[in-house]
Amino acid sequence: MKSIFKFFLNLFPRPLLIRLSYLIKPVLEFFLRGNKYTDPIDGKGFRTFLPYGYGQQRPNVLSPSTLSLERHRLLWLYLKNETHFFSEPLKVLHFAPEQCFLKRFRELKHLDYTTTDLLSPIADVKADICDLPFKDNTYDVILCNHVLEHIPNDTKAMQELYRVMKPGGYGVFQIPQDLNRATTFEDNTITDKAERTKVFGQYDHVRVYGRDYFDKLRAIGFKVEEVDYTSQLIDSDIDKYRLAKGEIIPVVYK
Repeated sequence: MKSIFKFFLNLFPRPLLIRLSYLIKPVLEFFLRGNKYTDPIDGKGFRTFLPYGYGQQRPNVLSPSTLSLERHRLLWLYLKNETHFFSEPLKVLHFAPEQCFLKRFRELKHLDYTTTDLLSPIADVKADICDLPFKDNTYDVILCNHVLEHIPNDTKAMQELYRVMKPGGYGVFQIPQDLNRATTFEDNTITDKAERTKVFGQYDHVRVYGRDYFDKLRAIGFKVEEVDYTSQLIDSDIDKYRLAKGEIIPVVYK
């Protein structure tokens, strides 16, 4: 199964994979149902999750029903348990909206919810994160997860995120991060897709962020909290929800 998923991930462009996944989900959900693991986003149980990864595949991480990964389920639990996202009127901007969140967030009537992306077929507004068409100080909450590692000029993107966030607002800017690295690594001389996948984890990533990611956000003007939310959960729940223990949620404030 690992090789099949890896084949499809590398064969098809992301927008097409998004469309195809809507057809595949019901089949996966039916055949993998069980009670060993639970997706907290929809509460459904499975005997196993699916493998996922463009390079080295991680076993048992992709939910058959919502297609969520570890980071999505962790963020859902954090927003649900630690914020007023699901109860207060908020103006929300969501970059590259994930399928596991999109419909659910749109159904929350108290949210003024806008999605944006340059390429995603399911985004409301097609926009370049480095040149956003939104006014200053507009959004209470900005979700921008696993986007910045794709952006060559991530400083400009961060400045735009800061510009459109309301004073007093907050955001979650998750990225693939190597916490063993002190500094972020980039190398534009690596052009072979297979080699880029090996080095950066995905061929279309332009860097591997280190611990200095948080300080870069602070330099833009954000107040940053490095939230290790799994430290507040018991080990059995971390396994049941298939979370990555020790993953940091970067929560930023303006």
